[in-house]
Amino acid sequence: MWLQTQCTIKFEVSVATPFILMLRPRSGANQWIASESYTLNPVVPVLEYSDAYGNLCQRLVAEPGFFTIETHSIIRTSPEIDVAPGADFQEIQHLPNQVISYLLPSRYCESDRFIDLAHEIVLGLKPGYDQVAGLNLWLQKHIRFNPDAGHYQLSATEVNQVGEGVCRDLAHLGIALCRALCIPARMVVGYLHGLQPMDFHAWFEAYVGGRWYTFDPTQAKPVGGRVIIAYGHDAADVAVFSQFGPSLYPYEMSVKVEHLKDY
Repeated sequence: MWLQTQCTIKFEVSVATPFILMLRPRSGANQWIASESYTLNPVVPVLEYSDAYGNLCQRLVAEPGFFTIETHSIIRTSPEIDVAPGADFQEIQHLPNQVISYLLPSRYCESDRFIDLAHEIVLGLKPGYDQVAGLNLWLQKHIRFNPDAGHYQLSATEVNQVGEGVCRDLAHLGIALCRALCIPARMVVGYLHGLQPMDFHAWFEAYVGGRWYTFDPTQAKPVGGRVIIAYGHDAADVAVFSQFGPSLYPYEMSVKVEHLKDY
């Protein structure tokens, strides 16, 4: 399916402020970027680089005044996500080197604190994909997806305590539970067609059966129409914007995702 994505972020900057942006999707095995535009107003010098995860990042300094970022992309992606009930657990000694770090606790995913709970949830399930599917179902039943949750930057432990969160929070808990079972898991940030309310979205992937599979506890069933912007260990690695200096938040932000049926 073809999707058109649009994003507008507006700031009022009081002092010259360095930014790192992470707003450009990249072509890969699951998506093709047919066209894109990236507009800064006012125009400032930009340095682009790829981070340790291959995410496209843009460095710049916004001068005092109003500063607007606008992106637009036309992307081909799958209307479905792959599922693989019964896919095997991967023995640690056979994991690819680049996957190993996704087994470890990270800032927002304290997997070492979830070993008992994770094993309790998946009791009787086949190691591998079925366990992750069981964790995902448990999240849907026990952690309320609340896009308006007022909690700020919760860790997996805190999400489990409060029992609700935004998409990022549910992904953090899912990742921590997977890693507690020695299943590599990573965070994904991007767009999801049909998301309500529309915004940037976060979900997680787990490495079983020799590849990464998508899991999203905010959705009642597996759905495609996803556009990936960034991968990381947790939210600390995949912020769509990071600014350095006095606290600065957008005074306006909008996201749109449309299905181009005739493209």
